[in-house]
Amino acid sequence: MTGGSGKSMDIVTLKLHQTKKTEYKRMKEIVAGVDIGGTNTKIGFVDAQGEILAEGGLPTAEYELAEHFVTALDATIKKMLAGHNDLKLTGIGIGAPNANFNKGTIELAPNLNWKGIVPLVAMVERQTGVKARVTNDANAAALGEMIFGAAKGVKNFIILTLGTGLGSGIVIDGEVVYGPTGFAGELGHMTMVQGGRECGCGRRGCLETYASATGLVRTVMELLGDSRGESVLRDMKSSEITSRMVAEAAAAGDGIAAEALDRTAHMIALGIANSVIFSSPEKIFLFGGLAQAGDAILVPVRRYAVELTQPVFRGTFTVEPSGLPEARAAVLGASALIWKEAQ
Repeated sequence: MTGGSGKSMDIVTLKLHQTKKTEYKRMKEIVAGVDIGGTNTKIGFVDAQGEILAEGGLPTAEYELAEHFVTALDATIKKMLAGHNDLKLTGIGIGAPNANFNKGTIELAPNLNWKGIVPLVAMVERQTGVKARVTNDANAAALGEMIFGAAKGVKNFIILTLGTGLGSGIVIDGEVVYGPTGFAGELGHMTMVQGGRECGCGRRGCLETYASATGLVRTVMELLGDSRGESVLRDMKSSEITSRMVAEAAAAGDGIAAEALDRTAHMIALGIANSVIFSSPEKIFLFGGLAQAGDAILVPVRRYAVELTQPVFRGTFTVEPSGLPEARAAVLGASALIWKEAQ
């Protein structure tokens, strides 16, 4: 009798264990992709296929201390998870300005309240209890392109993020190039014009002062100052001009807009030609605000890249638009920091 009852209990216990195991298996593993900006921080729960299952955020600028920000980040993630009992958080990938992947730090970021060197990864891991990684936005974009975008299966490529500045992520043999300092691959700060335009880094003539959304607007304003020709852009403030606007003006026959795009494309292509020499990529991806000009920037960049590249490298690479949706690319790229390690 006792033996039979015990056997029956064993069967029930076994079934319970099997049920719990089945429930556990049904939980979907996700990574929290975190994009830290100077004003706001975006958060997305990203699965292994690159689908964003939930989104949230918090105001970065409200937190004077990094410690308070990390506490708020943890609370926001927990609140997001509370509504998704079927999700299992396996890690937190973070894209941030002036981030050092090697050290897990944010260092001297000019557009964040937190001064000095912030050991962000250690702080997040201590607060949340899960693995965390951090890198800058361009390297995150490279990882996102590799895991979820147009660079799947591509082992050697460069991504240029053409926004306010020019960021770059370099991938060689399937690995992002960080170098011993963690800051390798800043192509936007190659000197292209001796004594040229002043750059935010304190030097002059950097690539990003010409080959970026901001650089395009600076070129427009210079051309308007040097010419009396008619342009729909003439009566606009520089802060109102966008890359798409310049592209549309050029398509409508605006000579100033067309010349500005051509000069910008030439400078991007020159930067590409210099970069190809040391890394020999299969593909160059263009991403960001300036890339939104579409073929108006892509076609001349491709043409000039062929003309300017050393003959031995011609025909060995292509220039393509990013395969990531711009609105979600930062979160996808940040999450790829963790998903890359899971491969």
